[in-house]
Amino acid sequence: MSQLRFTKMHGAGNDYVYVNLFEEQLPAPPEKLAPLVSDRHFGIGGDGLILITPSEVADARMRMFNADGSEAEMCGNGLRCVAKYVYDHGIAKKDQLSLETGAGVLSVQLETDGDLAKRVTVNMGEPILDASKIPTTFGESPVVNQRLEAGGREFEVTCVSMGNPHCVIFVDKADDDLVLKIGPQIEKAAQFPARVNVEFIEIISPTEVRQRTWERGSGETLACGTGASAVCVAGVLTGKLERRILNHLLGGDLELHWNESDNHVYMTGPAEEVFSGIWPIPDGVPLYSQLA
Repeated sequence: MSQLRFTKMHGAGNDYVYVNLFEEQLPAPPEKLAPLVSDRHFGIGGDGLILITPSEVADARMRMFNADGSEAEMCGNGLRCVAKYVYDHGIAKKDQLSLETGAGVLSVQLETDGDLAKRVTVNMGEPILDASKIPTTFGESPVVNQRLEAGGREFEVTCVSMGNPHCVIFVDKADDDLVLKIGPQIEKAAQFPARVNVEFIEIISPTEVRQRTWERGSGETLACGTGASAVCVAGVLTGKLERRILNHLLGGDLELHWNESDNHVYMTGPAEEVFSGIWPIPDGVPLYSQLA
């Protein structure tokens, strides 16, 4: 039976199974492995699978697969964990790293304590506000306070891409009815040809919010870093929030800053290694040797 050597990590509760392809060989296609390892009853358990691979243009590359096996362009919480892994495991022992993602090469600053990274700040880059590039079929750009019907209700939505698409909705109460019932309907709404991540946001003050996320391909997750970044941008565009905010997610807090001078969003938060192990690949999963 083939095996997978892995490390479980989380950023503010957004947990993934990480595989170090500097040292390991992936035994089966990642889109087949991701749903299996993500299963919280019969697998390792997580929001998806993240591969840490060599890069020709950066210190390392991140590839991220959702729990349904679909590949996503970017994951902010995942990127912080990749940075911690790269530093802690000696792949690149530098306080500032460059990491390649599906959304481009991003700069990462680490706060370290001895040989371990404790907190990570990611330069998430410039938000994408062009409707066609998010992508969404809403006609005007930026997409701010546009009307969207779902579940027999009407919402005002603001759309932002942080390398992956987000639909931000400010609400009085982000309850289960909204997140678990309306979220999946908006994810697959016709206005979003590549599907979309949905953020339901309660405003505490102009500098503080509470977020729940229905994540494309994974369902509700405890945190979403790109989503928290999109919320910061959406808050400024709608006039509801300032450029620096504290975001309370189900799994922990993230600090966001949409810097006016360079138009980049900066995200700071924790990254934790939980455990490592060896997982036997179940019978019936097509291995690479069988696909050749």
